[in-house]
Amino acid sequence: MKSKENFAKIKTLAFIVLAGIFSIGVNAQAQTLTLKDALTYALKNKADAKKANLDVENSEYQIQEVRARALPQISLNGALNYSPIIQETALPGEVLGQPGTTVLVPFGQKWNSTGTVNVTQAIFDYSVFTGLKAARSTREFYILNKELTDEQVIEKVANSYYQIYIQKQKLAIVDSTLANTTRVRKIISGQYENGLAKKIDLDRTSVKVSNLNSQRQQLQNAVTLQENSLKFLIGMPIATNIEIPKAEFEAVPQLLGESPDATKRTEFLLLKKQETLLQFEKESIVAGYYPTLNLAGNYGYQGLGPKIPYGGKSADDVYWTDFASIGLNLKIPIFTGFATRSKVRQAEIKLKKVATDIEDTKLSLDLGYENAKAQITNTMLTINSQRENMTLAQSVLDDTRNNYQQGLTSLTDLLDAENALTEARNNYSNSLLDYKLAEIQLIKSRGELKTLLN
Repeated sequence: MKSKENFAKIKTLAFIVLAGIFSIGVNAQAQTLTLKDALTYALKNKADAKKANLDVENSEYQIQEVRARALPQISLNGALNYSPIIQETALPGEVLGQPGTTVLVPFGQKWNSTGTVNVTQAIFDYSVFTGLKAARSTREFYILNKELTDEQVIEKVANSYYQIYIQKQKLAIVDSTLANTTRVRKIISGQYENGLAKKIDLDRTSVKVSNLNSQRQQLQNAVTLQENSLKFLIGMPIATNIEIPKAEFEAVPQLLGESPDATKRTEFLLLKKQETLLQFEKESIVAGYYPTLNLAGNYGYQGLGPKIPYGGKSADDVYWTDFASIGLNLKIPIFTGFATRSKVRQAEIKLKKVATDIEDTKLSLDLGYENAKAQITNTMLTINSQRENMTLAQSVLDDTRNNYQQGLTSLTDLLDAENALTEARNNYSNSLLDYKLAEIQLIKSRGELKTLLN
């Protein structure tokens, strides 16, 4: 009976262990990540993209803040004061029926309580009208800034994404070379045991296998680091396992047409919007020369008496009375010590600086397109050349391997042929990376980075 219980416990423990192993295997399953998936994930989760969205949201509150200056300003004020010593005022005795004397008369009560409602409405304030126009432009500025931030995120993520593929491709090349070299070492080992090969040939292949294993470990570390970098760029947890599908990387020739209109690029539009905001800033400063007119009104209730007015009655010498006033406040600036003029000139300098930035940015955008176009053409030629070179190196290796097996060539020639093929494959991978990076720059120069999301 006891043995049956022990057997049941063992079965339960085994089930728990197997379930845990299965759970670990499921959690470790790699998540396939296409370029579109990576970009979409980044725009939703990366800190830069989130903050850009918050800036757009915050611009709405900035507009509401400026709009509030054009609306009535209402405040409620209350006060309760106690005067242990009431200030006295000297009055002529004639007022009190005592000619030829001066009488000190206290004015007020020891307790004084007031409650007032104050209302102020701007009738004419040029800075308020300018602020409303500037606020709308501020929202457009932050929307453009969000577009630019998204494009910058897309560019960084795409560059990192393609670099992972190149590292993995180099790793696959080393794996293939390692498998072939290991196979050759087994053949040489068998031949050596039968006295048909030299020990130096076996040692040389063993050294190469060891070097390839070391190179493979370095590439594996490089892939891990690059994957972690991509996860950080898109805001993905570092512990997530990802898999980059190979179909994402094809060198598709780009159609090179006329130069795009740089004035439609987000970088250019953002600077133009900044110029508009600086113009509004100058206008708001100029508004300091204009008069302002405000309507003001208040209504209050006051209680006076020798004791706390709350709850007091006239029988206790506590009296309550209300009061109100309505008026216009006009302010005409006459002389400010040239402060306004200095601020206006500072604003003009800012406008000149941003105009210079606009001209320089346009030249930079045009240069970027021409460079990207030239780079695309050159890298496409390099890809075709390296592809042919890789095919030729494979053919040479096949012939050399066949000759070596028949004893018609040396091991040195075989190893050299393998090295040549590995180098040709790596050169092809590097040229493919150069093409994809140049392709990103070309798409960027056209202002079409968001097409990568399609």
